[in-house]
Amino acid sequence: MNLSIVIPLLNEEESLIELHDWIVKVMQSNHFSYEIIFIDDGSNDSSWEIISELSVKNSNVKGIRFLKNFGKSQALHAGFKKAEGEVIITMDADLQDNPEEIPELYTLIKNQNLDLVSGWKKKRYDSIITKNIPSKLFNWAARKTSGVKLNDFNCGLKAYKNKVVKSIEVSGEMHRYIPVLAKNAGFSKIEEKIVQHQARKYGKTKFGMERFINGFLDLITIWFVSKFGKRPMHLFGAMGVLMFIIGFGFALYLGIDKLIINKTGRLITDRPQFYISLTSMVLGTQLFLAGFLGEIIVRSRKNETRYTIAEELNISNKPAL
Repeated sequence: MNLSIVIPLLNEEESLIELHDWIVKVMQSNHFSYEIIFIDDGSNDSSWEIISELSVKNSNVKGIRFLKNFGKSQALHAGFKKAEGEVIITMDADLQDNPEEIPELYTLIKNQNLDLVSGWKKKRYDSIITKNIPSKLFNWAARKTSGVKLNDFNCGLKAYKNKVVKSIEVSGEMHRYIPVLAKNAGFSKIEEKIVQHQARKYGKTKFGMERFINGFLDLITIWFVSKFGKRPMHLFGAMGVLMFIIGFGFALYLGIDKLIINKTGRLITDRPQFYISLTSMVLGTQLFLAGFLGEIIVRSRKNETRYTIAEELNISNKPAL
């Protein structure tokens, strides 16, 4: 199979048929073998009924329905797990991503042997205040922190080699940082392609300003996890040892000053250095233990299911490529 097109969605009943027909037209004109995987992330409209009807008419349409809204990252993770195509395309269901971009994305992955091609919506049809400006700040911070030189981390239109999506775990709200996750997994051939952005045709966006706050918090998380996630003792242990040494140094100074240098009758507990010493040694011990426990958790951690599937349509359980 050439392509797996993974489309997470939430309450997009108006756009699904039009999006499906547009994708099918592109697939047929380019003679691609394909599958379209719709992941219904707990919609409360008729999205699932429409997906079910499409799967009856077109055997290439597959569907996954969550019992409730688990988030876009979990929807992508479920789609990646089931995808069988050589190249995986992700796109949003709101018709703001143009299916006509898919052939060139596929060609870039295949002909240039790239691991990932990320779309760049250079010209956007969103609100300048609520989306464009915050998005530019967010992308700048993501470039500086991650070292991945992309202009649009959060573009939903991306193309991946199959082995890339099978090698990463998209959890929490980390869908914004899939290129960073791919880089951390060793896939360094990442490029960007300018893609056409279209104004939303139906409904309204499901994301508000809080997504940028969450995005920056997730950026800090992914920086920390990528740097210390597999070796927490290197951070917490080092900080703990440093704090303990500082505390022990103050305690040693107080002991020498009390017994040898001044030999005063002043109680050690009356001196502020005593509390600095005590606090530093306690914090140092706790940080060291945090690093030690982190190492144990990392070494014993197993994959956990982060979503619950209610139904599947046309999904094969055979191993993917």
